Amino acid sequence: MTLTPARLATLRSTYRTGLLDSTVPFWLRHGLDREHGGLLSNLGEDGTLIDGDKALWLQGRAAWTFSTLHTSVEKNPAWLSAAKSCLDFIRQHGRAPDGKLYFTVTRDGRPIRMRRYVYSECFAAVGSAAYARAAGDERAAVEAVRYFETYLHHSFTPGVMPPKLDPVTRPLQGLAPHMIAIVTAQELRARLDDPVVAGTRCTEWIDRSLTAIERDFFKPDLGALMETVGPRGEIVDCFDGRTLNPGHALECAWFVLREAKHRQRDARLTALGLAILDCMWARGWDPLHGGLLYYTDVWGKPVQEYWADMKFWWPHNEAEIATLLAYQLTGNPKYAHWHGLVHEWSHRVFADPVHGEWFGYASREGRITTRLKGNTWKGPFHLPRMQLTCWGLVDELSASGPAGQHP
Repeated sequence: MTLTPARLATLRSTYRTGLLDSTVPFWLRHGLDREHGGLLSNLGEDGTLIDGDKALWLQGRAAWTFSTLHTSVEKNPAWLSAAKSCLDFIRQHGRAPDGKLYFTVTRDGRPIRMRRYVYSECFAAVGSAAYARAAGDERAAVEAVRYFETYLHHSFTPGVMPPKLDPVTRPLQGLAPHMIAIVTAQELRARLDDPVVAGTRCTEWIDRSLTAIERDFFKPDLGALMETVGPRGEIVDCFDGRTLNPGHALECAWFVLREAKHRQRDARLTALGLAILDCMWARGWDPLHGGLLYYTDVWGKPVQEYWADMKFWWPHNEAEIATLLAYQLTGNPKYAHWHGLVHEWSHRVFADPVHGEWFGYASREGRITTRLKGNTWKGPFHLPRMQLTCWGLVDELSASGPAGQHP
């Protein structure tokens, strides 16, 4: 399969219309808290507020989305205002006395939960960097660097982040901190001209995490990208150690491919990103019902999470980007075919033509299991990022075609 001009035109319309006529209006209409500022994410099918508690990491994600729209689509004051409201809410209510950001707070900003993770910080960093570029705001640029410094300090300085499990009995390292370091550094590099963070350029932080992923987490002999491994990259034979998350891995694949593209189609990184995409598509795509399974086991054993065979919206968003970017870099019709599969399945199952936006959670067969449009985990990020990124890739493909054509 190839992406013909007619197919590209259809995809462009789908992504552009979905973003500007459905996703963004839904969140501007229902998600902005005009009383306390920031984003309300716990919304029902039609945008009705279900719960006023706020996730701090979604404030940063929303700031990134609206700022990026302002920069790349059109200079819309409403988008810039929405981004500023989310960042102001973080400034006013996000920080604990020790400087770390809370994970959740009440609607008016009183603390509810502090997590050991530092994902609130990394998304505050990308949101602040995007806003700094969109608004010419130097304060936001400084804050972006500081948030990323906090993320790096907690993620990669031994002994700072409390271990999830007993480090003597079961020492583990996770893929997620490296993935998030890569994409955060990519965003700061793009918006702030590769700043120095904690004494090191963003490009160097990217290189460090790429090395760790290739050395410790990617197992080409097994055809798997592991979520957790031992200190030297060894597979730990327990539920947590064997569990794969195909959607997460496909997100990692396109982060690697984006870096390859940034570096003039670097051959080593292109090969790494494609290898991850190929093996984890095979691990995740459901041959019986279509769509991506949420969890699988590296040895093919049963997975402990009872939702393992459910289909979530965000892995499909990441798969659409990964397959389309892979097609652009290679011209291999396999990736165009895979993109068509995931595009058709996800738009048919998750998109809501009545109230806009997407539902987030479906059964293995593709039945929507909750009518929520947002919660602590789902806000205006994965879906609009996919729509905007794929729109851009389609325009590039329409202008110049893929890198090469395969017979």
